[in-house]
Amino acid sequence: MSKNKKEKTFEKERDEGRALMPQVHEKRSKLLRRLLIYIMEHKYWMLLAIVTTIFSNVFALIGPDLSGKAVDCILGKGNVDFGGVTYYCIWMAVFYVSSAALSYVLSRILIRVSRRVVFKMRAQVFNKLSVLPVSYYDTNTTGDILSRISYDIDTINASLTNDVVHVFSSAVTVIGALFMMLRISPVMVLVFVFTIPVSVCLTKFITSFTKPLFRRRSAKLGELNGFVEEMIGGQKTIKAYNRENQISDKFDEKNEEAVMAYYKADYYGSTVGPTVNFMNNLSLSLVSFFGSLLYFAGSISVGNISTFVLYSRKFSGPINEIANLAGELQSAFSAAERVFRLLDEAPEPEDKPEAVSLSKVEGEVELKNVKFGYNKDVTIINNLSFKAPKGALVAIVGPTGAGKTTIINLLMRFYDIDSGSITLDGTEISDIKRRDMRLAYSMVLQDTWLFSGSVYDNIAYGKEGATKEEVINACKSAEIHDFIMTLPDGYDTVLTDDGSSISKGQKQLLTIARAMMLEAELLILDEATSNVDTRTEMKIQKAMRRLMEDKTCFVIAHRLSTIREADKILVVRDGDIVEQGTHEELMKAESFYAHLYNSQFS
Repeated sequence: MSKNKKEKTFEKERDEGRALMPQVHEKRSKLLRRLLIYIMEHKYWMLLAIVTTIFSNVFALIGPDLSGKAVDCILGKGNVDFGGVTYYCIWMAVFYVSSAALSYVLSRILIRVSRRVVFKMRAQVFNKLSVLPVSYYDTNTTGDILSRISYDIDTINASLTNDVVHVFSSAVTVIGALFMMLRISPVMVLVFVFTIPVSVCLTKFITSFTKPLFRRRSAKLGELNGFVEEMIGGQKTIKAYNRENQISDKFDEKNEEAVMAYYKADYYGSTVGPTVNFMNNLSLSLVSFFGSLLYFAGSISVGNISTFVLYSRKFSGPINEIANLAGELQSAFSAAERVFRLLDEAPEPEDKPEAVSLSKVEGEVELKNVKFGYNKDVTIINNLSFKAPKGALVAIVGPTGAGKTTIINLLMRFYDIDSGSITLDGTEISDIKRRDMRLAYSMVLQDTWLFSGSVYDNIAYGKEGATKEEVINACKSAEIHDFIMTLPDGYDTVLTDDGSSISKGQKQLLTIARAMMLEAELLILDEATSNVDTRTEMKIQKAMRRLMEDKTCFVIAHRLSTIREADKILVVRDGDIVEQGTHEELMKAESFYAHLYNSQFS
């Protein structure tokens, strides 16, 4: 990027930041109020932290006064009151040691509060993720979500406990130092009437456009994490297509964007500290200059000048520290905005007050004039109607993008239809409690999912209190029992990393066995046999037919040879059912289905 382009980009971001300042202040105050709620849940610990902070700073503020008195013990012409110097130095050591001890106690308190705050915030985010609709995961990358639950919460935590208390501590120091300076020489305090407003104006000027930069930094990190997570998951495909160099170039591009976002936020944010530090050093120079004039005029002693200089450092130092914290606080606000945006996401709609429970499911499903689109402007399902009688094996076929998986999403009510109706045993699924409606189905998807745990736990996942015998019978029916017995610990073998130690076909068979364990009247198979060989597939089909007696089954299949025995085949094209019937009926019609079928064997 050329220099002129970079300058124009920066000027644009700066102007946008200034234009948004009123909204930023309002949003920031709301974020701060929400963040303080987490602290107030530990109000007694935080009260103890505040008391500890006050005493720690007060003890530290007594030191400079004792130092000045020790200096005044120098009587001139080489005469020194060593007794007085020793007395004041001992008390200085007592107060400074006490201040350090209280600071240690304060740090322990903050660590305790910090741990509890992080625990609760992460628990809230994770619990929120469990109630969010499927649509949220379809529109947000896993890496970005992980970034919010890890990096963003850590960033918030660092500021929520340490920085907030640090700001309060600095305020105590500033007020105490100002009081002591006024007591020594109100005239020299006038120096800060000039330097402090200048420091405030400079800080406000710099931070006026850094807020959007910190927000952009968090967003770019989330994008980078999402990209990395996606690429790691697709390493085999990347290597198979020799796309390593292209992916590396793409990563470099994403990485460069994240690094530049970090650089801009940290660079412009870090200018606050040195700027304020310069003004503080200028104030120290002015204090020394005017102090010397007052000394020659006989209005102040050397000890008082020394004390005033130390208090001026106590006064300006915290202001400088607060300025340095501005970048961290803005980063925390940006992180909090992302976390609270997730927490404020609308969960799946609650069941209707009059929603009914399912005591017994027969398994009859009917769709009438269903219309649906993931976006309101784009319709995927146009006018879908079909009926699946109890115990029927219904196959859904069609080209990619025809709407096959969308139909499954609607049957499971992962998404709600825009118009029309979907009924289960004659009852609108929107009038059935969502939990009961979903428990009526068991699912086997093309993308297998196994959690870290024993083989037994993975298969018995959906049936609480399942016996070993039931698990073994399901595995025998799924043609996976013999393989399990070859594992080191049989059914007690622990699977890790999504079952990475076993093949995809074996993982698919385990998920099929898991689905067999459920006492569900409806079964959904989305390319469930795509990862097994033809011989095993035929065995599974026979076992499925035995287990699915009197159950309604929906099968999405690309290999049309696997659904020849289906009771009804629905041919979906562009969101509509263009044909339906048995395999023989559709082949005789010599239409779209026949063309699809023949194309696989041409």
